[in-house]
Amino acid sequence: MSTSAFGFLITFISLCIVPKYAQGLTRHYEFNIKMQNVTRLCHTKSMVTVNGKFPGPRVVAREGDRLVIKVTNQISNNITIHWHGIRQLRSGWADGPAYITQCPIQTGQSYVYNFTVVGQRGTLWWHAHLSWLRSTVYGPLIILPKHNEPYPFEKPYKEVPVIFGEWFNADPEAIIRQALKTGGGPNVSDAYTINGLPGPLYNCSAEDTFKLKVKPGKTYLLRIINAALNDELFFSIANHTLTVVEADAIYVKPFGTDTILITPGQTTNVLLKTKPNFPGAAFFMTARPYVTGQGTFDNSSVAGILEYEFPSLHLKKLPLFKPTLPPLNDTSFATNFTKKLRSLASPQFPANVPKKVDKHFFFTIGLGTNPCDKKNQTCQGPNGTKFAASVNNISFTLPTTALLQAHFFGKSNGVYSPDFPINPFHWFNYTGNPPNNTMVSNGTTKVMVLPFNTSVELVLQDTSILGAESHPLHLHGFNFFIVGQGFGNYDPQKDPKNFNLVDPIERNTVSVPSGGWVAIRFLADNPGVWFMHCHLEVHTSWGLKMAWLVLDGKLPNQKLLPPPADLPKC
Repeated sequence: MSTSAFGFLITFISLCIVPKYAQGLTRHYEFNIKMQNVTRLCHTKSMVTVNGKFPGPRVVAREGDRLVIKVTNQISNNITIHWHGIRQLRSGWADGPAYITQCPIQTGQSYVYNFTVVGQRGTLWWHAHLSWLRSTVYGPLIILPKHNEPYPFEKPYKEVPVIFGEWFNADPEAIIRQALKTGGGPNVSDAYTINGLPGPLYNCSAEDTFKLKVKPGKTYLLRIINAALNDELFFSIANHTLTVVEADAIYVKPFGTDTILITPGQTTNVLLKTKPNFPGAAFFMTARPYVTGQGTFDNSSVAGILEYEFPSLHLKKLPLFKPTLPPLNDTSFATNFTKKLRSLASPQFPANVPKKVDKHFFFTIGLGTNPCDKKNQTCQGPNGTKFAASVNNISFTLPTTALLQAHFFGKSNGVYSPDFPINPFHWFNYTGNPPNNTMVSNGTTKVMVLPFNTSVELVLQDTSILGAESHPLHLHGFNFFIVGQGFGNYDPQKDPKNFNLVDPIERNTVSVPSGGWVAIRFLADNPGVWFMHCHLEVHTSWGLKMAWLVLDGKLPNQKLLPPPADLPKC
């Protein structure tokens, strides 16, 4: 046998005996959307859940796996599910935002979300993506590394999801319906939750407390997710340091901190090293809001309890230590914390920041107003108007047909126009005294069109119209690099000189600083229609959202795949 023939035979044999997991598994899940009675704060209500669970079930996969998740709608509301942070390379039909990539799943109907996890590992999450249904419909999406690929940090003894949420005694759908009708701000939540539990700092809630039982001298990986509707949160564990190792499923240069800040939509993995010996105490794990806006908010704190296992003692008699969290409006802490987040930028996990930029965009984001629906009507927003929100002063109009379907089938006429502005029509001192006219523009659904593989630099500028405010912006279908940020108005001459193009953090949700700006870069290498919106749900409801349309490339593997046969119809 020749050497080449022998080599081929060895290669063939080795391929045949490669374990199945090396090519990725197909993992099946069933999500039944159903009403379930749930009691918190001595208040029982029937609410929307997945499989009757609150929070919903944990979805676990490995990098390279295919997920096939059948969602069946058994409630009277329409619904969709978004797999937050999944790139959805060429599989935009599975992304989930209603009227962007799909029409909603109607009562009695099913839809199968079918996608492969490509080049991603870490903590993500899933949630409903229609109106405010995500207040109760959410859960963790955990992507483990490929087999035999270690974490770039100490292997934890145990991994624990920690999901922050908000509990409303009333129906959140009724709350936002009423707010949109009156034009005022919506009622705030009655409690924050950790893994669905409000904890002992609220009335009638001591039994509903998340308890993390740990052993001394061990390292735990906390997979922290902020699923709250409208609040950025500080989080701390009394007398313990947290080591941040990942953000939005991207490994970061590890750093220690007593407190983390996490916006709605973001995830953060931290290592918790327990004390070497039994400490003779228990410890509160507490979260409370970081607030920059002028509206009302839920000014309360949620607590879980960190308990050390020690069989011979009754833990109930132990002292309970409480952490000290930053003040509610501590923007300096927020700034310093976000500056510490840096990509690993290692040979195995490089930071592939676009160095050359094909297209520059400048988007203003913030609040504004709309006139009342009827003449001589007084609304509950500023000066008798209705609250609104916008990008480049355009308050996005959701279409009645999904944008991706209209694009794919060449039926965009009357659905959307491809002329979203690259910058605001009217320039003003964005973070100074606001203009007299606070009205936003409404009307046609506009999208921003990008040729395949365009490298994009986008500056997001907060505005002081109705007050400066921090806005967590989420981009579907991509990760992006945060190359710069600052306060005041962005200066295109001076600020780019300070951009970090070496090891900037890469993520899918960025907090635009209150009264400031952030610059991000990404490569438009994923054909489809991709939603970008504020992850404060009230701002999304008011119109702080837009969509990018990335065209197909020339090669077969650069084109959007055809839609599945069971794609819901509008």
